[in-house]
Amino acid sequence: MKQRRSEYDVSNDIKTTDPAVVNAAVDRIFTRLYPNEAAGQIDRAFQDMAGLYCGDRPGYFACDTPYHDIQHVLDVTLAMARLIDGYNRGVVGIESLDAPLFRLGIVTALFHDCGYVRTLGEKQHRNGSELTLTHVSRGAQFVRAYLPTIGMGEMADIAAQLIHFTGFETPVADITLPTSSHRLLGSILGSADIIAQMSDRCYLEKCRDRLYPEFVAAGIARKRLPNGEEQVVFESGEDLVLKTPRFYESAIRRLETDFDGAHHHAARHFGGEHRYFEELAKNVQFAHKLATAGDARALKRHPPVTLALVRPGEPEEMAA
Repeated sequence: MKQRRSEYDVSNDIKTTDPAVVNAAVDRIFTRLYPNEAAGQIDRAFQDMAGLYCGDRPGYFACDTPYHDIQHVLDVTLAMARLIDGYNRGVVGIESLDAPLFRLGIVTALFHDCGYVRTLGEKQHRNGSELTLTHVSRGAQFVRAYLPTIGMGEMADIAAQLIHFTGFETPVADITLPTSSHRLLGSILGSADIIAQMSDRCYLEKCRDRLYPEFVAAGIARKRLPNGEEQVVFESGEDLVLKTPRFYESAIRRLETDFDGAHHHAARHFGGEHRYFEELAKNVQFAHKLATAGDARALKRHPPVTLALVRPGEPEEMAA
């Protein structure tokens, strides 16, 4: 098997920096599951998401969060489609997820992190990272307004709730949804968000070089205690990497408990291999090795650069 490429998914077949390529992969899954259904709304959502992240949507800056970038969104969306496929392949005696739910899941995955993208009126924020603590509710607001524009208005409020499965602003148990199928869709979305990013070939390098600066900009690398003392959560990007095994333990609890083990549907999609967990385990094992040595200098991979950092007419300093 050829070495996995940094801009490709866990199968090493799908280029997750290219919206058209991921769009086509998702359409293939959709058409196989629902041969009599049209994928037009999915295609439109891919185009609109790409326009938003690249700075072509009127009223918005381009995405400038290097960790929560378009590759992350596309990777999560592909995982979303695969998990739904795996679930439907294993359905016995219970209702499968139908085409409208598949569309809803894909559109919500595409825009689950759009709350990081600033509007042109938000120049008080130097970059989207400063919106970390509110990005989920911002994303919910966006999809509530967006879905009616692609003929999915009846699902707008549900989509706004589903996005909360990807964050911590609302406890999962408190998210209100109309049916158990919608809750399953939320669990799949939350699972896709975790397994896609943690199985990225450059996950650890991205944590060190991209996620840590986002945490600093958001003010969550350090926190102020009730007694006024400052507590250092992450001293540096390297410190964040060395603490990855601890994060993995909490991620597993969330996957298995909050999301009812929905990530296991990936194995059925791949014919028995849980490729996301295989790649995720490699990253965590290497992080364990680094943590034991207390040194992250062995990280040498180079993640793809996806950001359109400066929009026409945007001052350079705003994109720094």
